[in-house]
Amino acid sequence: MSFRATILTLYPEMFPGPLGVSLSGRALERGDATIETRQIRDFGIGKHRAVDDTPAGGGAGMVLRADVLAAAIDAAAPDGDRRPKLLMSPRGRPLTQRFVRELAAGEGAVIVCGRFEGIDERIIEARGLCEISIGDYVLSGGEIAATVLLDAVIRLLPGVMGNDQSGVHESFERPLLEHPHYTRPAEWEGRRIPPVLTSGDHGAVERWRLAEAERLTRERRPDLLAVPETDKER
Repeated sequence: MSFRATILTLYPEMFPGPLGVSLSGRALERGDATIETRQIRDFGIGKHRAVDDTPAGGGAGMVLRADVLAAAIDAAAPDGDRRPKLLMSPRGRPLTQRFVRELAAGEGAVIVCGRFEGIDERIIEARGLCEISIGDYVLSGGEIAATVLLDAVIRLLPGVMGNDQSGVHESFERPLLEHPHYTRPAEWEGRRIPPVLTSGDHGAVERWRLAEAERLTRERRPDLLAVPETDKER
């Protein structure tokens, strides 16, 4: 069973975009994953297919209508579709490696890409949308965020990386950043590969890598080390 993503967007031409190349592109070619786009405007109101309206209470910008999005979501995920419904949103729960792994182990996802000032709050409640953020900043829309999420998920699908151990020691797989990497030449501009990495002592190599991961995490992301043990994988 392949991972199936359905993306609701006003700009379907943005997909697959970067997802069409490298690991994710090959996964799509093999059918390990599929990406389907749905044009939200197809469900718009009137002859002009209106999808938005002015915000209740006044204010700048426009808001995507609940009735339009409901029709689009219901067409994309009819009753019986068990895939989670996600909304890419800067106010959502942070995207984490644990959540990525949960998605990769499932059937896929329905992803709503907002635009303008946002979407009517009632659709979030009525259709049980889970809001997901890729960082503390605001994009023009959810499409780039959806691409980030899907790239993270597709690379974890069985067989996509070739060597399933490739992802084991990456940043955020543990509450640590990834250790440094080196390759040939042994010396470059007066900088040498740490001798332990060429010693042939695999135990020493693993100890060095763990120590370096801990050092980098302390220096750059001490917040990861402060997370309670029960929450470290969230």
